[in-house]
Amino acid sequence: MDDWTTSHDRVLEQRNAEGWMFLIEAARSLRTTGAITPSSKALARLLTDPVDEHGSQPLNVLEVGAGTGSVTRTLIRRLAPGGRLDIVEANPRFAAQLRRLVRSHPHLGDEQERVRVHHALVEQFETDRHYDVIVSGLPFTNFTPTQVETIMNRYLELLEPGGTLTYFAYRGTRYARALTAFPAEARRHRAVEDVLTGYQRRYAIGRWSVWGNLPPARVWQLRRPAHPATSAAPAKPLTLMGGASR
Repeated sequence: MDDWTTSHDRVLEQRNAEGWMFLIEAARSLRTTGAITPSSKALARLLTDPVDEHGSQPLNVLEVGAGTGSVTRTLIRRLAPGGRLDIVEANPRFAAQLRRLVRSHPHLGDEQERVRVHHALVEQFETDRHYDVIVSGLPFTNFTPTQVETIMNRYLELLEPGGTLTYFAYRGTRYARALTAFPAEARRHRAVEDVLTGYQRRYAIGRWSVWGNLPPARVWQLRRPAHPATSAAPAKPLTLMGGASR
């Protein structure tokens, strides 16, 4: 058996293990896990594009709600020399998996200290660092409107002026909940979307759909104004290759 075959088999084995882990954690608490499968490569690429936009500049990057690390792997590959990645994960089993990922990732080598995993809620995450890019994998539509507003305000506090936040939501969840959920649950879902719409109108600079994800997802990109008087311009229509579109 050659080295490529061995490496390929290990990748497939790892992906299968992570898929099962997602299913197990979703069964424990879908409200905090928010998904039954890891993010696709197309979704991970869109979420992490702001890191590449800075070229070789070392950045401070924060990932929140990393799960088993499907987006984390892309972030580590895109992190320039001298850059720093903090990962905040509330699920203790996911946090342990992420620490194993960091220890074994070939791109880090002897520089594993550049990536740190914090088992915490982002609202309670204590740091004196500010971030150029924040990538959020939190399932906002599973939270209360108050929780979402608290988290979004925390993101804005942690961002550098001019810094970028990317997050995603699964498409069609409002209609699914309207058909299957109790009226109170459907109202909560609509209220969360209303909160997010307020931040989108104020800060959004881009929006894309990823049809190749399971389920299909919509990615939002927001930017903290570089100056308090600056307001974000609305995103222009945009179509991307690779299964992503506005």
